[in-house]
Amino acid sequence: MKAHVTAGHRWVVDLDLEAFFDRVNHDLLMARVARRVGDKRVLRLIRRYLEAGMFQHGLATPRRQGTPQGGPLSPLLANILLDDMDKELERRGHRFCRYADDVQVYIKSRRAGERVMDSLSEYLESSLRLTVNRRKSAVDRPWKRGYLGYSLTRHKQSKLTLAKNSLKRMMQRVRELLKRGRGRHMQRIIEGLKPVLRGWANYFSLVDVKRPLEALDQWIRRRLRGLIWRQWKRPATRRRKLKGLGIDRHRAWKSAG
Repeated sequence: MKAHVTAGHRWVVDLDLEAFFDRVNHDLLMARVARRVGDKRVLRLIRRYLEAGMFQHGLATPRRQGTPQGGPLSPLLANILLDDMDKELERRGHRFCRYADDVQVYIKSRRAGERVMDSLSEYLESSLRLTVNRRKSAVDRPWKRGYLGYSLTRHKQSKLTLAKNSLKRMMQRVRELLKRGRGRHMQRIIEGLKPVLRGWANYFSLVDVKRPLEALDQWIRRRLRGLIWRQWKRPATRRRKLKGLGIDRHRAWKSAG
């Protein structure tokens, strides 16, 4: 993502493809898969995968368009279909990022962004039979639009940082885990937090700005201390525990009260 954004590209066209995985045209998709796959048995298998029925209201319904959401093959098929759009953007000389159906194009002015939005919408609808959701799409500053949980700073040379929504979702997840852990031993609560925090930290390991991560770390520590404080309950218990941690008698008495 950083490789595509320069100081001159201070606007972004953030495209949202409406119900992408539900509306993919099977014939268009299979024609593009056939360009890369010569084995007819594999092509038949993929077609059967696409047309496999789904349950709606307890009844089996045939699938006439779209790909099974959550299926391991769906992101690969999305890349095959949208490869045409990548080549079109490259042909036009645009700088862009795409992951599955999440697309951002970086441009130099709002007016250019509006033109790109209109031309790309027309291309997607006419060539790939896909619809751009204009309510969720926008031409805006890159630091105001998140992308896969990340965002960009306002620096002249943009840096990767956390999107605000990513931080909010993580804080809500921690709240739920700590609420569920009330009355349990602290070590068990921490063991429950570890895989969640480790996976989240690994995903966002590319961020350049560490301040939001440090703020989250401080917030989690405060929540854990608050949980311990509630578990100690009585002032006498709190005084004893604080003194055991090395706090002087007067301060332990004052804090516990």
